[in-house]
Amino acid sequence: MGQQRGDRSFWIEAASLPLLLLVWQACAMMVAHRLFPAPIAVFQELWFLATERYLFADLGETLRRAAIAFVAAMTIGVAIGGALGRFRALDRLFASWILIGLNIPAIVVAIACYIWLGLSEFALILAVTINKTPLVAVTMREGVRALDTGFSELARAYRVSFWRRLRLIVVPQLMPFVLTAARTGLSLIWKIVLVFEVLGSDGGVGFRIGVYFQNFDITGILAYTLSFMAVVIAFEYLVMRPLEQRILGWRQV
Repeated sequence: MGQQRGDRSFWIEAASLPLLLLVWQACAMMVAHRLFPAPIAVFQELWFLATERYLFADLGETLRRAAIAFVAAMTIGVAIGGALGRFRALDRLFASWILIGLNIPAIVVAIACYIWLGLSEFALILAVTINKTPLVAVTMREGVRALDTGFSELARAYRVSFWRRLRLIVVPQLMPFVLTAARTGLSLIWKIVLVFEVLGSDGGVGFRIGVYFQNFDITGILAYTLSFMAVVIAFEYLVMRPLEQRILGWRQV
């Protein structure tokens, strides 16, 4: 019964993207306008950009920026969140800072960084990191607060070393929060990097979409969007889900 339910869920999920293409095709046939191209036209443009133009170079540039910002934001956010969750005085002192960081518009941070640092690679990555870090910090703060102190007290009673307690007790309890911060952070970083590239960069998916926007080339915009979404979906199914299953699989046993 469980196997049948799993197979059914797999096929339902597998039908999602074909269904989206069918709906897209139906809408394109009803609208029948050059500003609403059919899927086949977008895929043809995508093939042309991949074989004759600079699609892969732009994808690589955007993914590189997103990866650097992601690693920086996760590292800083985990450190800040751990400190805030561990020390209540620090949390009360900097609670307003975190609230401001969570709610300040991303576009304001980007413009300020570009004004202060110029239209540079460092300014773009810094702006993305600043926007992402508060979200990671809040998630990790709640994770530290949710730690079961009973396990730590038991480990201390048996004189388990600090590093062993960290590896066997603390880290496993925090991993669900780390994965949550990573997943939500990635979904945010993908979008923010593209927006900031439109504002000011010399390459990347966002930069190219901005060029197509100036020329009212909706087919090119959708082609780049599809390519980027393909990368995001591949990362989700090939990296995030297997990693989540490997780390949190014990919870389903």
